Amino acid sequence: MRKRRQRLSAILEIKNLDKHFGGIHVTNHVNISIQKGEMSAVIGPNGAGKTTLFNQITGFIPPDSGSVVYENTDITSESPEKIVRRGVVRAFQVASLFLEETVYDNVYLAALSNFENNGKMFRNRLHFKEAREHTEMILNRIGLSDCKDMKASELSHGDQKSLDIAIALTMNPKILLLDEPTAGMAPDERVKMMHLLKELHEYFKLTTIFIEHDMDMVFGIAQIIRVLVQGQLIAEGSADYIRQHEAVIDAYLGKEVL
Repeated sequence: MRKRRQRLSAILEIKNLDKHFGGIHVTNHVNISIQKGEMSAVIGPNGAGKTTLFNQITGFIPPDSGSVVYENTDITSESPEKIVRRGVVRAFQVASLFLEETVYDNVYLAALSNFENNGKMFRNRLHFKEAREHTEMILNRIGLSDCKDMKASELSHGDQKSLDIAIALTMNPKILLLDEPTAGMAPDERVKMMHLLKELHEYFKLTTIFIEHDMDMVFGIAQIIRVLVQGQLIAEGSADYIRQHEAVIDAYLGKEVL
């Protein structure tokens, strides 16, 4: 694996992260340093440990050993709720929406909940105004303003995934983790999502980490690509580097991507 020089701007450091499920080594002493403002992808075959890695970063699964350090603070044993409040926010592969509520209400309720979690709710009526303004801004940036009065259940699959990302954005993330954002999408929806994620990353100055199987999207927008195979990080680097990496080609990509 090519070694990249550590820089002082690392916002997230994963150190020797290790997890077993029975006899299966799901993450095998994984070491990753995520730089502030980085757009990166995690790829690998099914069962490689990608989602488990996300679960450990976000507090849903404790590692057997190792640590997760965010902004120089060890968050390994913190709850998912506390990690979210710190600014590490995740959108899941299957969107979690209030399907019978409107698009607007899904985002507005999430914005209000964020105020409450930060001890601000009901202290000042201006907070309701701020939540409405925040909702309008996010819907505009995400491209859902025109359908804000529709029920979430009436949206296309791609727009439901966009709505789930909109809800994540109400929490003012510094790091946004996305678990297969284009899963189940038609080709035109995948292209739309690729452009949307790039725009959101730049506009909100996010550090974005996404798991993805669509290699056009991965090679199209990821600045750094990390490859997990059987719980081990076998390579990390630019798209050109990963395309030519023999171990990655053999384990995952195949010759057709060259």
